[in-house]
Parts: sequence; C-alpha cells; structure tokens
Amino acid sequence: MKRLFIMLLIACSAITTISAQQKGKQDNVPYNVKALFHSIITAWGEPNDVYSVNKNPETNQIESSVRITTFSADNDKFPHMAGKVYLNTSAISDAFKKDEPKSYQILHITPGDFKKFSLKAVNEDGQSETYQIRDNDNEEMWLMCCKNPQNPKLRDAYAIKWVITKEGTKVNGVIYQITSLRPDRYEKPLDYSKKMFKIVGRVGDEIKDSLYNIYIADSREALYNLKDNDYVACVPVVNKRFEWQTELDKPCVGRLRCIFPDGKLCSAWIDLDFVPGETYNITVHNGYYDEDKDYERRVGKNSGKSLLKKTIKKVEVVDDEDWVKANLFDQKRQSQMEQWRKTEGAKLEGKVMSIKMSKELIEANYRLIGDEMRGMRDSYKISTIFETILKQNKELDKKYQNFIKAAMELDMPEEEYPNMYKEILQFITEQNGGISEFFKNFGYGEHSKPVRKLQEYLTKTTEKYLSEMTKAME
Repeated sequence: MKRLFIMLLIACSAITTISAQQKGKQDNVPYNVKALFHSIITAWGEPNDVYSVNKNPETNQIESSVRITTFSADNDKFPHMAGKVYLNTSAISDAFKKDEPKSYQILHITPGDFKKFSLKAVNEDGQSETYQIRDNDNEEMWLMCCKNPQNPKLRDAYAIKWVITKEGTKVNGVIYQITSLRPDRYEKPLDYSKKMFKIVGRVGDEIKDSLYNIYIADSREALYNLKDNDYVACVPVVNKRFEWQTELDKPCVGRLRCIFPDGKLCSAWIDLDFVPGETYNITVHNGYYDEDKDYERRVGKNSGKSLLKKTIKKVEVVDDEDWVKANLFDQKRQSQMEQWRKTEGAKLEGKVMSIKMSKELIEANYRLIGDEMRGMRDSYKISTIFETILKQNKELDKKYQNFIKAAMELDMPEEEYPNMYKEILQFITEQNGGISEFFKNFGYGEHSKPVRKLQEYLTKTTEKYLSEMTKAME
C-alpha cells in the first residue's frame, strides 16, 4: 500500500511539472495527458485491455494503433478529496487544459449531458472502425486530438470517461488511446456530393418494421434480369424512416423492393433512375406509394430522358428553359383534366356514390366488431360479421371494375388512373391495419378462420390493383 501511495505521489507531481520541462520544445505530444493515463493504468488498469498496432512493413512507421484500457478505482482514491495526494478528477481536467495548446480538438462532456460521442478511426488502406466513446448520460468525458509527431498525416486521440457507481464506492472508467489517419485526409472533397445519389424514405404504420432491398443496374434490361438475391443493400426501417446513399460516376437504374415484417418479399417493386447528385424522396404504404413528382419531372421517367425507357440512352438534369416548358405543359394538361372532370367525369357521379356507400357499410361492420370485442365477445357473432365484410369487399370490387370500365369508355385522362388505384389501395390498407390491430389486441380464437379468409382476399386484391397502378404509371 505504501509503495502504491508513493507511486501515485510521483505521478501526480509529474503531471504538474512536465509542461515546465517541455516549455522550450515545440511538438504535438500532450505530455501531461500521457503521464496521467500512465498513472491511472498502472494503478487501476485491468490486465485484459485492447491493444493493436499496424506498421508499414517498408518504413516500420506506425499507420494505426489502438489501446483501450478499463479501470476501476475505490472512490476514496479517485474523486474530490481535499488534502489527499490520490489522483482525482481535478487532475484530469488540469492535464487536458495544460495540453490544450498541443491539440487541434478538445472536448469535455459532463454528467447529465445527453450527448453521445463516437470516434472513427481510418488507416491508409481505407479500413475503418468506429469506437463509441460516450454512450451513458451519467459519464464524464475528456477528449483531445493532436497531430502525430512522427507522421503529421496521423491523428493521436486521447480520451477518458468515467462514472461513479450508484453505491458511490467505486469509480469505473475507460481510457482510449487511438492513432489513425486524420479526418481531413480521408474525408471526400466538396465535389463528392455531386456524385452521391440518395434515397430518403418514409413508411406507413402498417409496414414500419419492414426492410428494403436495393438493386442497381446499368440499363433497364439488366435490371429486369436481376434475381431476387442480387441486391446491393438491405436497408432497415427505423422510426418509420429509411435512408440509403451511394456514390455514382454515371446515371443508372435501380429498384426498391420491400421485405415485410414476416420475411416475405413483396410481389411488387419500385423502379427508379439513380442520378448522381440527386435525392429521391418517397413515402411507402402497404399497397401503394407516393412518388417524388419533382424528381421524376426533372431527371426521372417524366423528364423524357429516363434510362428506364428503351429509347433513351442518357439521363441528364434539365435546364431552366426545359423546366419552364415542362411546367407550362403541365398547367395546360391540368386544365384539360379539370375540364374532363366537369363534363365527362360528372357522368360517373352515381357510381362514385355507390362505391362510397359500400365503403361506409364495411366501416360500420368493423365498428360492430369493435363493440362486440369490448362487450360479450361472442365468437359466432364476430365470425359472422367478418364473413359479411368479405362479401361486401367482393361486391365493392365489382363496383370498382364497373367504374373503371365506364371511365375508359369516357376516355378518362391517363393521369387519373394512378390516383384512382391509389385510393382503392388505401382503403384496403386501412382494413389490413384494422385486422392487424384486432389480432394484436384480442389474439387468435375461434373467429380466426373467417378473418384469415378476409385477409387472404385483401392481399390478392392489393396485388391486383398494385399491378394495375404500376402499369398506369409507366
């Protein structure tokens, strides 16, 4: 014990005098912080620390190194104890503050701060590793980054974090000493963003636990020849959002395909033009999606320059003059569509009202099921209502078909079809959501069989109208 006491006394004295000894020497070595770390590791460091060094075989110079040491100290040796010579948190602050002129980055985070901190380490070969330095709100952390004195291309990162246990008897912490390529040496130049294509997606509640496979090909034909497992990335949905990006040297084509929460690959997909420097925003529901119309008009399938069209060889961003012409055309077309709705479209009003009444009857029956589940929970009655809903959906589908036939006879503008199919699919999606919520709240009982039949029918109907909507949007 006496030996440990003397060793700590020497270490602490060294911390306060080293800066004076090195005063005339201009280098980037944080002597105070290094002495501090050495003292803590010697006194309280765990033996099973992480340690690795990579050297250039030609020059024997270090290209990267990592040392991560866990320590655990009794609280009477570490925290604020006036009159004692044991190492404490004020010594840590002092060491980092004294060496601040040697660093190009210094950071201090106190307990109670919600900030998390991670450090990315990259070597000359481009291999990288990310270290989560601070991930607990109760931790205190100090970090310092300096240029490596032997190789200015490298960064020496020194970090320490610690937390006092709930009992107050122990101080547990970790020391990080990481040498890697400086961030400004591996970060992409400003024109890098001009090569990036990004997808930003949002999803509805009914598919919030899904995944998305992403496929890339040089041409429409090559894309259609890809197999299901030829995807380049599988992107998860987190908080009803997903994002993915890649660097492209030239425009190409790609595909988004959903994997449902049960692991089943969706029978439909979304094909897009992947254009460098662009971002595609999309909102996906169960059975339909909201496309990025601005993107499609500028560089996608409605720009007249899409790679998804057989006759097109190159995708380019349209200039302002082309955009104005396209916008004027859109306004003219919109006016024609409004005129059709007032004249020919009015002839469909009766069929629209009939469809609306059928929807309201179905919705009323779902409410009856809800009332029954909150009341007597009569399985026979619930099953009967679900059977009725299935029949009503089949009748509703006949009305949809009659409406589509009549609309075609009246030469409904082609731009109206995607919205029509989207409305059909949205009502089916709402029913699927209600059924999922039903099972979640009430489980599987004698009423399961008719519910399953209804679910299967709605799935088949979704696939049918999703296929028709895809054709209408091509």
